[in-house]
Amino acid sequence: MLLHHYRFDPDETLFDVARFRDELAGSRSPVAPFKAALRGIQARLDERFHAGADIRDLVHGRAWCLDRLLTVAWEQHEWPDGGVALLAVGGYGRGELHPSSDVDLLLLLEDDDDAPYREALTAFITFLWDIGLEIGHSVRSLADCEREAEADVTVITNLLESRTLAGPERLREAMQSRLTTERLWPAYRFFEAKWQEQITRHYRYNNSEYHLEPNIKSSPGGLRDIQMIGWVAKRHFGSERYEDLVANGFMNDAELHILSQGQAFLWQVRYALHMLTGRAEDRLLFDHQRTIAELFGYRDTPERLAVEQFMKRYYRHVTALAGLNDMLLQHFDEAILRAGEELATVPLNERFEIKGGYIQARSRSVFRHRPAALLELFLLMAEHPEIEGVRADTIRLIRDHRHLIDDLYRDDVRHQSLFMALLRSGGNVARQLRRMNRYGVLGKYLPEFGRAVGLMQHDLFHVYTVDAHTLRLLKFIHGFRKPEAREEFPVAAALIPQLPKLELLWIAGLYHDIGKGRGGDHSQIGARDVEAFAERHGLSPRDTRLVSWLVEHHLTMSMIAQKRDITDPDVIADFARIVGDETRLDYLYVLTVADINATNPTLWNGWRATLLRQLHGETKRALRRGLENPLERDDWVQETRSEARSLLAVVGADMSRVDRLWESLGEDYFLQYAPSEIVWQTQGILAHDGSELPLILINAPTEDMAEGGTKVFIHTRSVNDLFAATSAALDQLDLSIHDARIATSSNDWTLNTFIVLDDDGLAIRDPRRIEEIRRHLVEELDDPEDYPQIVTRHTPRQLKHFRVPTEVLIEQDPANERTMLELTAPDRPGLLARVGRIFMEQDIALSAAKIATLGERVEDVFFITDKAGAPLTDPERQARLRARLIEVLDVSG
Repeated sequence: MLLHHYRFDPDETLFDVARFRDELAGSRSPVAPFKAALRGIQARLDERFHAGADIRDLVHGRAWCLDRLLTVAWEQHEWPDGGVALLAVGGYGRGELHPSSDVDLLLLLEDDDDAPYREALTAFITFLWDIGLEIGHSVRSLADCEREAEADVTVITNLLESRTLAGPERLREAMQSRLTTERLWPAYRFFEAKWQEQITRHYRYNNSEYHLEPNIKSSPGGLRDIQMIGWVAKRHFGSERYEDLVANGFMNDAELHILSQGQAFLWQVRYALHMLTGRAEDRLLFDHQRTIAELFGYRDTPERLAVEQFMKRYYRHVTALAGLNDMLLQHFDEAILRAGEELATVPLNERFEIKGGYIQARSRSVFRHRPAALLELFLLMAEHPEIEGVRADTIRLIRDHRHLIDDLYRDDVRHQSLFMALLRSGGNVARQLRRMNRYGVLGKYLPEFGRAVGLMQHDLFHVYTVDAHTLRLLKFIHGFRKPEAREEFPVAAALIPQLPKLELLWIAGLYHDIGKGRGGDHSQIGARDVEAFAERHGLSPRDTRLVSWLVEHHLTMSMIAQKRDITDPDVIADFARIVGDETRLDYLYVLTVADINATNPTLWNGWRATLLRQLHGETKRALRRGLENPLERDDWVQETRSEARSLLAVVGADMSRVDRLWESLGEDYFLQYAPSEIVWQTQGILAHDGSELPLILINAPTEDMAEGGTKVFIHTRSVNDLFAATSAALDQLDLSIHDARIATSSNDWTLNTFIVLDDDGLAIRDPRRIEEIRRHLVEELDDPEDYPQIVTRHTPRQLKHFRVPTEVLIEQDPANERTMLELTAPDRPGLLARVGRIFMEQDIALSAAKIATLGERVEDVFFITDKAGAPLTDPERQARLRARLIEVLDVSG
């Protein structure tokens, strides 16, 4: 399929066929000259690519060279009579070949009996492999083609794009006559099947063109979306060129320009990927992004990395292509699937109506005469959930008139009122904001949001661009309102209907990351931006303060849950003072849960859910007591002891033994654990009394605590390096540690609890697996003399290649007489085992740990002392510890 205003002119300097025939004639074996020709062709193409040649000349030029090379190869073999032909199909059939693209060939037979050709076919295919040509081939008769095309839409799609390379053209013509719409796959069936194929493909990529490591062929807005338009046009109109869609009124010149420019850019990227990797690579991975950005001439600036500039251009193109694909497929739907239908029309007002379930403008001049209708349309869709979408002509009208949204438009109180009415509509606001973004309206109305469109963050923690992440966050907020959310997000689902003004949550969600990429603290920048929005849109001072506070503190709750000891009443009291009241707490909780889920699909797990739920519950309790009346540590300990004692009495525990055990545990133990955990541990310790082996208790989450991780409790003699050995032993079981609570009794017994998840981020529930873990830990931890060997024999599994420099921050925690060490490092299996080994080397004792894995990095907090239980206050010792951690953890592999 040709591009707009482009025609490929054969270039003999790429491949001189006559000269090649002479070289072939003088060679004893044909394999060597063919191999040399292939290498020479690619070398000349790559040289022209580096010199900035038109990418279309290169992609079509390689196909042209292969046409001639294959024709000569065909001539090297004996073919009986004229009953077989060599056809280029698929992408090669369109005359498009990238450096490592498969050369798709069809060996087409006139009759079903292939016996006369079998020897020649085998020899020909073997020869192509011998010369190093990557081919995708099939051998089919005319009847085979008809039969298989009827059964599989991908087959007929492949065969529709065919050219004869050698053999009689009449065979291809005969095949095409059998594949006509009158015989196979009428246009409406073909369109339905291809549209479903695209829906399935987009679903694999979360229906977003904004993945940070996109597939340039298959992701939304990628090359497949362009091909989809061509396939449907070819089947319905018999079109060979995209220009025919303009002639048929399905596309205008501006849209054809978007299509051709977008395809040319994606071809450049794909060519570079193939050239750099030496294979058919379509995934634009981080390492490739950096290299291609440099290859394309991008350079780092103080404001933006070169790779971020390059990827912003990529996202701009695929966003435009995805929007164009949406509109054209909607157009095809109306012209093909609904052609001839009597569509019911329901007027909505003077400007809009519903036709066949889709909204459309009642006049082509509606946006020109009433620009406010550019926002009114989305409000109507939110108010009428029965509307399925926007009709194609109206999408085009929106795109053609969005330039009307300027500063005067934004300052008009009528338009501001319409936007706020959308946010207050009670409908699926998230869906309408996504539509506004897809049609280019949202970034026009909110220029600060427009600056975030296509803005990437070059890490593996944020897997979407800023705008895509923001819209996903809003989608999660809407999802919390659905009945099915009560199971996966019980707290958020319970809170969201109680929020006084849901529109404030939509606003905070829109603005929470809007300050990224602008230098400085994005939370503070966003808070200023949202204040300006609130004042412009007439929010009350109280509501303005709330949305500004939510944006400024949107990371606070998750950071405290993941990095602070939320069993410490002082931590809860400090957070309660930041929050101030229960309403702010509820808004912040819902925003935080949506933010985590929208950042990276792997981030939300049972343990994070439990931490946030616990922090929310304890903070609400503190707020209800009153900020002037915080729960003191002594009160907290007494309440916990009293409740645990009552529970033990109910189950008939020997309370004198309980009291003797508790006398040795100290206050910190009763601060760290809930009463139910203390009961579980106390019963286990008393039952294990007298055994010399370590006590290992493992508690899988119950159904009513389905969000939690698996707790591994270890009670044994206090010995050096127990944490290092335990971390290594758990890692050998392919378990990840998400929390560690370390306590030591006055008679030198340890009470250590680890929260673990499996490789999929799930709690372990299988009793056989739990028993396997228990036995392994008993065997590994029964002899402290083995601990150094356990730690050093750990062999890490494959590491991620994304580099994150190790950072170590050491501060004092005077309230608890210990030192806090915050570690940011590349994530890797066995990380905690490495850290534990360093603690062992440096004579460090661990009292608690908070483990947070964020994409490709970890942000872990360790509360440490020396072996005598004193904080690390010596600057030289701190420096040695910091240097050793960086030395070990910065080594990859």
